[in-house]
Amino acid sequence: MSLKRDLGRARYAAAQGARVAWYMSQYMLARRISGPFNPPGEPKFEPKSPEGDAKRIRAAFLELFAKDRVNIEAGLYPAPNDVRLTRAIAALRNSASFFRDLPSVDQRRMERDGVEVREQAKGDGSFPTYYLQNFHYQTGGWLSQDSARLYDTQVEILFGGAADVMRRIALGSLAAALKGKDQRRVALLDVASGNGRFLRQVLDAFPRIPATGLDLSPAYCAEARERLSAWPQVEIVNGAVEQAPFDDGAFDAVTCVYLFHELPPRVRRDAAREIARVLKPGGVFVFADSIQTSDAPDLDRMLEYFPVGFHEPYFSSYLAEDFTALFGEVGLAVEETELAFLTKITRFRKR
Repeated sequence: MSLKRDLGRARYAAAQGARVAWYMSQYMLARRISGPFNPPGEPKFEPKSPEGDAKRIRAAFLELFAKDRVNIEAGLYPAPNDVRLTRAIAALRNSASFFRDLPSVDQRRMERDGVEVREQAKGDGSFPTYYLQNFHYQTGGWLSQDSARLYDTQVEILFGGAADVMRRIALGSLAAALKGKDQRRVALLDVASGNGRFLRQVLDAFPRIPATGLDLSPAYCAEARERLSAWPQVEIVNGAVEQAPFDDGAFDAVTCVYLFHELPPRVRRDAAREIARVLKPGGVFVFADSIQTSDAPDLDRMLEYFPVGFHEPYFSSYLAEDFTALFGEVGLAVEETELAFLTKITRFRKR
């Protein structure tokens, strides 16, 4: 048993080490070929927080992978199996697409133009105004097929290969809440399911769970349906969380990963109300999003950088939002909170 565990750890370390090296090298290259942080004529960005300890930042990064391995050994979810030849070929293609697109992204960043996508959606009243932005200055915003295919590569490069690991810690919180339950009888809703990346992780761990993904982007929904086609019990619904098209108490569990920092304060409250409405009494809600100011003081400078270096118009208000109070107002009580590098995962229970 000890030998099997040690071999598993060795395989994990080798695969994740290679993955981090791959994405971190692309991050460094992207930084080198991009324009300066402060566009000409713009005041120099000066963080308010004291400079974080580089050793602590590195330690937090490594702690993330250690926690992931602990969860795997505890049986909360299977070890990742994403370092394979077929995946490597796809990764090369995605990397090439990322660097082809980078000059356009960098030009928007230098010009601080984050609303280009509004012209593309002109006359289409099916999207709320806050949604029609080039978040992260990405080409096509959330509306294009190319964006849906490139998104995973963009965020992995941004976080140095840690994005999937942070998502898996959220999966661990869900798995702990579902322990002992018959997965076939747990109706799950993944809010802002995007291209299905997190739902795929859920289904790798719970292959028989009846799952529904909800997302506002038709392009991302199409990508998710293709990615999750092996699971016939999965449904992907195109719609907005603040007007969720589901009956009261329709779900035993709800997950939401990396949505709320891109919502205006008013819409956050509407979204919280709808999440609570569609969740059954006693149901679980797993909420994963960016850490907030003072959650991990050594990382505060990175949080201040994010809305300046990227187009994240609601991020500053997100950092000050009291989510315990926000979700508490709609009947959701905190059960557990944990940090996973730049992500905070909070598990709520509906009273």
